[in-house]
Amino acid sequence: MRSSSFGLASLTSSVIPSSLQRSASVAALVAVTFAGGLAYAPAASAQVPPPALTARSWVLVDATSNQVLASGNADERVEPASLTKLMTAYLVFEALQTKKISMDQVVTPSLAVRRVRNDESRMFIEAEKPVTVHDLVYGMIVQSGNDAAIALAELVGGSEAHFVEMMNTEAQRLGMKGTHYADVNGMPDPQHYTTAADLAILSAHLIRDYPEYYQIFSVKDFTYNKIKQPNRNRLLWLDPTVDGLKTGHTQAAGYCLIASAKRPLAGVPDASRRLVSVVMGEQKEHERVQDSMKMLNYGYSAYDTVRLFKANQAVQTPRVYKGAAGAVQVGVKSDQYITVPRGMGEKVKPQFALTEPLVAPIANGQQVGTVQIVADGKTLTQFPVVALQAVPQAGIGGRIWDSLLLMFSKKK
Repeated sequence: MRSSSFGLASLTSSVIPSSLQRSASVAALVAVTFAGGLAYAPAASAQVPPPALTARSWVLVDATSNQVLASGNADERVEPASLTKLMTAYLVFEALQTKKISMDQVVTPSLAVRRVRNDESRMFIEAEKPVTVHDLVYGMIVQSGNDAAIALAELVGGSEAHFVEMMNTEAQRLGMKGTHYADVNGMPDPQHYTTAADLAILSAHLIRDYPEYYQIFSVKDFTYNKIKQPNRNRLLWLDPTVDGLKTGHTQAAGYCLIASAKRPLAGVPDASRRLVSVVMGEQKEHERVQDSMKMLNYGYSAYDTVRLFKANQAVQTPRVYKGAAGAVQVGVKSDQYITVPRGMGEKVKPQFALTEPLVAPIANGQQVGTVQIVADGKTLTQFPVVALQAVPQAGIGGRIWDSLLLMFSKKK
């Protein structure tokens, strides 16, 4: 299911100060999600600065905590090249999830696929020759086929032009304020642009919103029409924890790569930690690989991610007045994480401020207070805590008795 704009959507403005958008930043900015919303607060900088990169612009995010770890020129307008296909894939995944289309559906590509030149990435489909959606999806993601993207856009959008409108609408919905699409493939065009920050937003949404299809980005090669082509993301072979996402290259855009890795969360056997790095405008292909590896390893070594609370974990059981039950378990509805500089994790402590008195009826999921996350006397972030179960009103006798208790407690 698609989620609304979150965390990284504010990366381009309110999260990264303007002074840091022009140069590398080591300031970690905490963004803890709750019920589709976010609360931001600055966290301490890592003691180790990020490595020097040759990328024109870049950003490193912890997708588990929705936190920006480091960036350089993250809001600078750049050409996305084939990274455009991430938005094409996002809308195709939505159509698959909502059953507007299906993987085994047969498509007859139009003559439009013939405009893909020999020097462009292709999966080598033929106009008016049937092909399955499954093959088109794999051909677009693994082989980066421009012809596949056109065929899928026409299928989902009715026409490529309408699909591009859908792409721009979706970009705005996700909070990609520095992005505008002119086609489905990323060919050079003055009206086709994005930012590293926006690509981080889109990547995080792809991973979070469509986990059932995200695994396609980890496929190392795909064969269509007896033509086997490898995934151009070399990190899939170099780092077993990397499982996506996408490469891009044109002469104008340079070499670009969005890489995502998932590694076990230290000390938490049932959880993992995902980082996403975006590097844009590299001069050489091997530089995008090296810089991506540097950033991922930096994020894992210089920062620790802490799971604050598990979903539906009772963190307090406060008294409830006038209720069928005398107390209610409170907590959060989804796992809550925070990323802090290495060695700071043990200092992170929660401080609760619950609504008093709590009076029934109380709905399941109703906010009943807030929790502040502090370290070294500083508040890093805060977010709501909610009732983990409903508490209906008590009978008339119980309500009268608790009304008396409340009246006397106020007089004290």
